[in-house]
Amino acid sequence: MAASSLPEPGGDEFQALCRVISGEQIKSFLHRLEEVLFKPIRFEDSEVLPGASLGVAIWPDHASDKEALINNADLAMYRAKADPGRHPCFYEPSMDEKVRTRRKLAVDLRQAVKAGQLAVCYQVQRVIATGEIRGYEALVRWNHPTRGTIMPDDFIPLAEESDLILQIGEWVLRTVCSEAVLWRQPYKVAVNLSGMQFVHTDIAHVVSTVLKETGLPPERLELELTESTIIADQVRALQVLRQIKDMGVSLALDDFGTGYSSLDTLRRFPFDRIKIDRSFFGASRASHQTQAVVHAVLALGKAFEIPVMAEGIETKDQLTMLNAAGCDEAQGFLLGRPAPLADIVKNGQITMNCAH
Repeated sequence: MAASSLPEPGGDEFQALCRVISGEQIKSFLHRLEEVLFKPIRFEDSEVLPGASLGVAIWPDHASDKEALINNADLAMYRAKADPGRHPCFYEPSMDEKVRTRRKLAVDLRQAVKAGQLAVCYQVQRVIATGEIRGYEALVRWNHPTRGTIMPDDFIPLAEESDLILQIGEWVLRTVCSEAVLWRQPYKVAVNLSGMQFVHTDIAHVVSTVLKETGLPPERLELELTESTIIADQVRALQVLRQIKDMGVSLALDDFGTGYSSLDTLRRFPFDRIKIDRSFFGASRASHQTQAVVHAVLALGKAFEIPVMAEGIETKDQLTMLNAAGCDEAQGFLLGRPAPLADIVKNGQITMNCAH
């Protein structure tokens, strides 16, 4: 048996080989690996929680030679990476076809950037108490010539596996700022920031350059980033975020309630907004658990004097619950679906200046 593992974060891969004659021995071997790879590590005054994605292939069931065995364990590992439960994943023949499709899509994506197939849509963000427009979040779409519209959840992970995410991220930022500066209404516009952009570029310099080139006032730009983006190197992250804040750009902590979501993050980093993750609003009716999370986050927001926005709002029941709880802002299909700028202008929400 071969088990392929990818500790996260870090990107280091290794293979572990073990002779087994029963399913119980496989379980025991995987359990031993998990005990080691998931054991908490003390670092200075904090505790780091490591992890890994485990992919498993068995000879001769899944391969006839060493190369195929290792390759198939690797395929299973990448399937395991997509499993939020972090369960070990065993190789299946269907994975080969999925990997080929994924690789073809990655090739298409590189061409898409050159061919101008990417487009930006905007989703309205509203003040819950009044319904007035607070701003818009920019969302990228891929108009594939044969597959049609491809959503970011399907192609951004591909871009993040290469340097394409840096190119796409800067293109989105520049496009959004170039368009928003022409809006007659001074709405804020939110742009998502990838962890790869944050780590592998001088993102403060990129933002500064784009703002100068486009003429968008910094106070109209909001950058959204997740806690996982800043957790790896908090000292550098704090320095970069302060540079961005000093420009007048605001910062939003996205997907709050998932991942780390530590009080220390809100205390140390200069966020202007907390966004409650859409996963807490998946049910058609607001559950007691959802309400408990919302109230807890709102209490944090009030304690740190940070406004709270709820994402993924799709029903009146959810909006009513949020209003009663005192949530500041919301976005979601109920309030407005993502749409091209031309459609938003056509319905009168935004009017355009001819020049700036």
